Amino acid sequence: MAAQTHEAHRQIEHRIWDPDAETLPRDGIEALQLERLRELVTRVARVPFYRDHFAHREIGPHSIRSLADMRRLPLTTKDDLRLQHPFGFLAVPRKALARIHGSSGTTGRPTFVAYTARDLETWSNLCARFLVAGGLRPEHTAQVAFGYGLFTGGFGLHYGIERVGAAIIPAAAGNTRRQIEIMRDLDPEVLICTPSYALTIADSARELGIDPRSLPIRFGHFGGEPWTEDMRREIEDQLDIAAFNNYGLSEIIGPGVSGECPERSGMHIQEDHFLVECLDPETLEPVPEGEPGELVITTLTREAMPLIRYRTRDIARLYREPCACGRRTTRMSRVTGRTDDMLIIRGVNVFPSQIEEALLRVEGTTPHYLIEVSRPGTLDEVHVKVEIHPELFSDRMDRMQALCERISREINTVAGIRAHVDLVEPRSIERFVGKAKRVLDRRDLGE
Repeated sequence: MAAQTHEAHRQIEHRIWDPDAETLPRDGIEALQLERLRELVTRVARVPFYRDHFAHREIGPHSIRSLADMRRLPLTTKDDLRLQHPFGFLAVPRKALARIHGSSGTTGRPTFVAYTARDLETWSNLCARFLVAGGLRPEHTAQVAFGYGLFTGGFGLHYGIERVGAAIIPAAAGNTRRQIEIMRDLDPEVLICTPSYALTIADSARELGIDPRSLPIRFGHFGGEPWTEDMRREIEDQLDIAAFNNYGLSEIIGPGVSGECPERSGMHIQEDHFLVECLDPETLEPVPEGEPGELVITTLTREAMPLIRYRTRDIARLYREPCACGRRTTRMSRVTGRTDDMLIIRGVNVFPSQIEEALLRVEGTTPHYLIEVSRPGTLDEVHVKVEIHPELFSDRMDRMQALCERISREINTVAGIRAHVDLVEPRSIERFVGKAKRVLDRRDLGE
């Protein structure tokens, strides 16, 4: 059945929401980016942070003769935004704002982001692009199980669906049993949430005695957290849907920076609105095409809070060869991790997504896991708690030990570290309605 689901995305008719922008030839894209980059340099000169940098480096629109000249422009970080809290990066008068969103603030003060009415129109159009590429049609109904409020995900996708003309069920995040009831009552074809919450919905359906594959959804658009190709297959198999990836972040605009087409060979970047670099996070030099690096994004058209060379901390790859779908835009791989989520274990760089990839290579494991890092003595130790399917639980210690060893070997192969593996019962690891929390680093807690 998984093979049937794998082919489901091939049955989605190729449609392009904005052909003039999405199929623009490469030279046309770069000419438009250069024009908009010069305009941006003029506009952000109203922002003290950039005005000071430009004055120090004698930079103005005349300084940008080619896209390569953007390397002369300053990098911007989240710490820079925090130091200018809350609205030091505004490039328009406060009275011109139409909406304010923000990050959750779980690691400190929330980072607020502002939009003009034109920004909101741009945002909804960008979301419409990847939703249509991934199969959304005006005759569909979409259930949005993202949070609404300061978080950008729910609203951005909501208005993108509305722009396409499809019906919306604004279910918001949480109350999973109610989510399932809504699906059975209203028959939505599309589910929109984090990938980890899609699996939570599948688990909860089984607990209610419902086969999750019998739910009416046909495909889903998932984002908000890194996820692996193995996790995509797991979602597709459990829910019998075609799953599409999309990418965005609040500081840039929210969801809508990029998204997949039915070819699913990378997420198409909306290059008429964003200029994306892929840099070595240590040297800040460009990496070769197809090599992993940190995404650094410049917002070319945003009015309220434009950002130049924003360090996303997200690790991905960029590809420029044409896509079979007809779009000419650069594509990015899925995000494989974040530079600030990276764990250094006895000198080895490890991302949680690598642990997930290893787990899902072992038959019988699930994508529900917790990584615990400690330093009881002078060396780091890693314990991975992983749920396995109920039928694999056994009272024979030798069978359980053999499974642990298989998982440990796979982690070593993929991530290059030795980990202690603990098998735990289904539903014993906390579920999340938003971004899943996969790591507990006790070294930072002083334990």
